[in-house]
Amino acid sequence: MITRLLQHPLTRDMNVDDPATTVLRRRIIKEKSFLRRIYQEWYDRIIDALPLPHEPVLEIGSGAGFLNERLSSVIKSEIFLCPDISLVLDARKLPFADGTVRAIVMTDVLHHIPSAESFFSEASRVMSPGGRILMIEPWVTEWSTFIYRHYHPEPFRPDAEDWGFPERGPLSGANGAMPWIIFNRDIGRFRNLFPDLNIVSIQPFMPLRYLLSGGVSMRSLMPAWTFPFWRFLENCLAPWRDSLAMFAFIVIERR
Repeated sequence: MITRLLQHPLTRDMNVDDPATTVLRRRIIKEKSFLRRIYQEWYDRIIDALPLPHEPVLEIGSGAGFLNERLSSVIKSEIFLCPDISLVLDARKLPFADGTVRAIVMTDVLHHIPSAESFFSEASRVMSPGGRILMIEPWVTEWSTFIYRHYHPEPFRPDAEDWGFPERGPLSGANGAMPWIIFNRDIGRFRNLFPDLNIVSIQPFMPLRYLLSGGVSMRSLMPAWTFPFWRFLENCLAPWRDSLAMFAFIVIERR
């Protein structure tokens, strides 16, 4: 009931697998100042971690975002056709020759890929040595598990037995806990399967601001002018990030 009341009026009853919903979400991100500033911070993290030189950089799941406004050289891709996309592709089968991609960047995408193992196999193949995968993804903590399970429409299953889930549609299939499963619970398996991919860093962060922004499907809970205060508060909460974080910034490098 609470989720229904807080749902953004533009996205109510829309099908997430419809490309029109992705286009609408792009508009919402640009119009919600609080949320747009979050994306700007995310993009700054990604750009700062890019290996040199910066080209070519492949972004997977670009449809609703605006990374190209901060990084003009990015190759924008999506799983279906929508405006301003350079490539339509499936992350499990990347249309690039071996060793030709310098970086792959993703924002809230990995947990929508039905076979993460297939994606990492392809990423390892197409990236050149020193290339990086840069991801911002949901993360499992006590706080995030409560929020994602009760107030988020996507499945969130830290107890899932494997790294896949049934394919329903391009975006409706998901497990928000998948990044944590791969890079925390099953980290030994990841290292055994992909010895060429080195986990450089995993940084849990942002316990409050995305929730307060309402994301792409809910109304904003705070006005944009309060953004600096909530950023300051999150910085104060950093010592407890392993219990409170809702996201993680994950950096992986091709050996």
